[in-house]
Amino acid sequence: MASQAADGPETAVASRRSKITPEREREFFDAVLDQIRESGYEAVTMEGVAASTRCSKSTLYRQWRSKPQFVVAALRASRRTRFAGIDTGSLAGDLRQVARAAGEWSGKDTRLLQALGNAILQDAELKKALREALVEPEVDALREMLRRAVERGEVDPDNPALEHVPAQIFGVLRIRPLLEGEYADPDYMVGFGEACVLPALGLAPCTRSPSTG
Repeated sequence: MASQAADGPETAVASRRSKITPEREREFFDAVLDQIRESGYEAVTMEGVAASTRCSKSTLYRQWRSKPQFVVAALRASRRTRFAGIDTGSLAGDLRQVARAAGEWSGKDTRLLQALGNAILQDAELKKALREALVEPEVDALREMLRRAVERGEVDPDNPALEHVPAQIFGVLRIRPLLEGEYADPDYMVGFGEACVLPALGLAPCTRSPSTG
């Protein structure tokens, strides 16, 4: 104990993780997130992940001392920004691409959000990791698109809808499965954007079919 404390928490973590490769770690992370999507957070166990990845549960406990720590690590390792790099030169074009991208990953990420719903209300660290992995990168990218649009003069900087665009996008992704029993696919998301998001920003909707771009 004294030696570990002297080395510091970073050294202890590095020591625990030094016995698995990055590829193996990714396999563990994918497995736990997939099981959460399928069965819900409460039903997932370290034993179940160990069985599905053909390792001993002691291997997992050496790397991550508890299920919450394991899931937090998996979420943080899966952080990505799907909206990053979208820049068509117009806000309407940007938001159409956002809608398509959101629709493409809606089933996978919305299921994860739903499966973690109760757990994140009880675990602040889990909630923080979920926001960092799935929410904040996309919100930051959306706000950057909106900032560029204001600078180009496409949208009035005082338009009250500007601050609500992320809530519109994430809200419909989350609520459609509850209201209609299916995820918001790309066509649905593009249609929602044309009917609700663009008009609120004072932008003209596209007259073409959502599926034609």
